[in-house]
Amino acid sequence: MLVELTMHRADTSQRSANSPIDGIRILALLPEKWHKDLMRASKDIVIRVDTADDTTSDQIQATVTAALTDPAISHWELTSCHPLDPGPSAEDDS
Repeated sequence: MLVELTMHRADTSQRSANSPIDGIRILALLPEKWHKDLMRASKDIVIRVDTADDTTSDQIQATVTAALTDPAISHWELTSCHPLDPGPSAEDDS
């Protein structure tokens, strides 16, 4: 399944600048078998994930939510887990 994850800072009382390092930390906490691309890491963190299997968006959301409990990034929260159309596959060309 291909999804786009969007996260934003949960604790807006902190005035420190958002760091791209947080995006990298989140990537590191997601399953190794997932293909992950950090799309943006400024005001929001946007990560595109392809699980390459039948994982559901609910399962992805639960995995990401659990990863965001890590103290190093617990100030981020998942705001959307949007499924994307993977486009035509090579099998569709036959």
